Amino acid sequence: MWCVEFHCHTCFSPDSLLDPGRLLQICARRGIDRVFITDHNTLEGARAAQRLDTARVFLGEEIMTTQGELLAFFVKEEVPAGLMPEEAVQRLRAQGAFISVAHPFDHLRGGAWKLDDLERITPLVDAIETFNARIMRPRANHLAQNYMQRHQLLATVGSDAHSQGEIGRATLWLPEFHDAESLRQALKVARTQLRLSPPWVHLYSRYAKWQKRLQANGR
Repeated sequence: MWCVEFHCHTCFSPDSLLDPGRLLQICARRGIDRVFITDHNTLEGARAAQRLDTARVFLGEEIMTTQGELLAFFVKEEVPAGLMPEEAVQRLRAQGAFISVAHPFDHLRGGAWKLDDLERITPLVDAIETFNARIMRPRANHLAQNYMQRHQLLATVGSDAHSQGEIGRATLWLPEFHDAESLRQALKVARTQLRLSPPWVHLYSRYAKWQKRLQANGR
């Protein structure tokens, strides 16, 4: 069985300063066997980490569509932000990716979904993220869990880590897998390990954005 982290960000995301090498050190120390790095709208961080540890790292991406955010695993080619969800899904399917919907009911953050839009995209995806450790209102996770069960989808969970202390807050124990199809089978027998992150972790993301703005301005 593998302990798998499905949702974490490196410094290639605008709201994280987490170095890929440091992230992998923490994963190894905390017993995380495999990690999908899902930076916002880019594969750069995932590719940088995979060069450091080809066995531990799988490529992923968190994609902002016109209606909400998708999580994609086993991504080969970057999918840009700003596409209609159906087009983003089509591009991901063409490269054999596994597709989940990121924190669909967390309306305190960007990337949440309106119910009509979520229902329209549901037949096209594999899973719903039913637990996100960065949720500030637990009800959002409960709604995602109920939605997943009602529509008979698979479930992913994620730490949504942007800082060191968040890595491993929400993981899945799974049989070994190597592609989207074997992941679908593994998720059917998944065991979860879940802890919410404290609300103050969002201050870290604000600091990361502020720091990057200063760097971009040459200060």
